[in-house]
Amino acid sequence: MKSGLRFGLNFTTVTIESEGISSKPNMPMGIHFGLNFEIPFNKNFSIFSGFMLSSKGADYKIDTVDFSLTPAYIEIPVNTAFNFGFKAARISLFAGPYLACAIGGYEIVSGNGFKYLTFGAGRNNDLKYFDFGFNFGVGVNIKSLVVSAQYGLGLTDISPAKDMIMRNKVIGISIIFSK
Repeated sequence: MKSGLRFGLNFTTVTIESEGISSKPNMPMGIHFGLNFEIPFNKNFSIFSGFMLSSKGADYKIDTVDFSLTPAYIEIPVNTAFNFGFKAARISLFAGPYLACAIGGYEIVSGNGFKYLTFGAGRNNDLKYFDFGFNFGVGVNIKSLVVSAQYGLGLTDISPAKDMIMRNKVIGISIIFSK
């Protein structure tokens, strides 16, 4: 088993559908960092997982009001990887589910200022606690350094409101330093 530290950037959005109207948010940049674990089955297949802090969110403009939504999650991905190439440089194609739990975040609304997000299932909350989705991507492994790009598609509705659907979407670029 190999382990390592993971650092990277997220380009995120939260799609919103409400009363048949879809919004097109901008993609703000966030960060992610944490620990990564890889369990090889043979030279071509492995499972890699870990846990990381990941900031997600979106920026919107509705009429003349600007909104910025930035939740932070502890995320656990579990990806299956197909690895190929040479000993000096290997390529990994990976895919798998993730589970994330919100631990904080904030919202900025022009004219109203800054406020911390609240989480839960009731209408008085900003977002639900849990997000579940699917990742897929590619990585290049050169000795103890891995550079990867991935797309995470949220499958869970994170809106506590019954008349609104919200889903996370994340493009991530990571550098993993492994031992």
